[in-house]
Amino acid sequence: MKFPFLIISVFVGLSISCDNEPYEWAPSYNATWPCENGMADIYPCSGYDLMSYLSLQDLTPEGINNGNLAGNDSWGWTDPNTNKEYALVGLSSHAAFVDISNPSLPVLIGVLPTATVNSSWRDIKVYQNHAFIVSEASGHGMQVFDLTRLRDVNDAPEIFTADTHFTDFGSAHNIVINEESGYAYVVGANRNGPFSGGALFINIQNPTAPIFEGGFGEEGYSHDAQVINYSGPDTDHIGKEILVGSNENEIVIADVTDKANPITISTVGYSNIGYTHQGWFTEDLNHFIVGDELDELNIGTNTRTLIFNFSDLDNPVYDFDYLGSTLAIDHNGYPFGDNYYLANYTAGIRVLDLSQIANNTISEIGFFDTYPENDSAAFDGVWNVYPFFTSENIIISDIDRGLFIVRRSDF
Repeated sequence: MKFPFLIISVFVGLSISCDNEPYEWAPSYNATWPCENGMADIYPCSGYDLMSYLSLQDLTPEGINNGNLAGNDSWGWTDPNTNKEYALVGLSSHAAFVDISNPSLPVLIGVLPTATVNSSWRDIKVYQNHAFIVSEASGHGMQVFDLTRLRDVNDAPEIFTADTHFTDFGSAHNIVINEESGYAYVVGANRNGPFSGGALFINIQNPTAPIFEGGFGEEGYSHDAQVINYSGPDTDHIGKEILVGSNENEIVIADVTDKANPITISTVGYSNIGYTHQGWFTEDLNHFIVGDELDELNIGTNTRTLIFNFSDLDNPVYDFDYLGSTLAIDHNGYPFGDNYYLANYTAGIRVLDLSQIANNTISEIGFFDTYPENDSAAFDGVWNVYPFFTSENIIISDIDRGLFIVRRSDF
């Protein structure tokens, strides 16, 4: 849908109603800014409109000790009963839960404060209508929050307490969840612990009663990972639970089906390694797309995205690089359908066409830049992008500016 004109509405202390539930809402501004002539309001863009925006302050109600407030990770949840979509946004002092079912009128429903102290790192994933939150804050462990509680808030924003605080580990960099198996994999925990910062196995099949079931430390520290029940082209591994770890200086593929006996399948490196940060399978499981967080800084290349052929898990092969149009550092990236959505720090989000990946060809088809100051190799701007909503609304968490909701211009 293309908007031929700009509508701007500013609300201060406005009580609105959504399904007869009142919310108090006072964002910086709210409107739809179409991407026209390369700009949506003050933000450079191509093919993506700005639906709305909530600043870091908008996401932080009174009573939260925010200190030096900054944004970090994000994820999404769709309520299976109401089909409302929610953005789950990490900040240095808390996690914020935002109703974005009207993407032009987001509503902060409530927040969950940090379990211990503030941290620049907070990571959120979802399983069975529960949010699972870890942080590099000392002693933080894992908070479990029942997202269905968001249905019953009458005086937003509410300051919540966790339903469960799991403390079998302390700080951690990240959490990934295999929704098919019902296991959470906590990575980036204590390097001096029994699993050397490798993946910790936590059974969350009963979300509010997690069970620690060991870990995988054979290949050392994992910064991030993806874990799936494998159904790809390598017939030797169909039906196994496969972990792919981004382990600082290599990619590790492991069979974690037997939690008491995880097995390394293979490892693979590449040239000019800075810091192997994060990777994700394409939907057909033929390729794995990796971001290296420090190569732009250390080597001076434009944004570099690495593509690996994973059709044989025992023999993964580096395939080719895609170089972006700016010097910005790449962070988290997620293939979805034929597109790859990349959180590209100062260059915003970049959307890449994967339809010709088998021919070693990737091209940029759109972007939305939340950091218009520059596109330099610096740790400002977009931390994460979540492109998986059925509505095709995309949420962006920005370190400096908060939450953006964007949508493809020709939607």
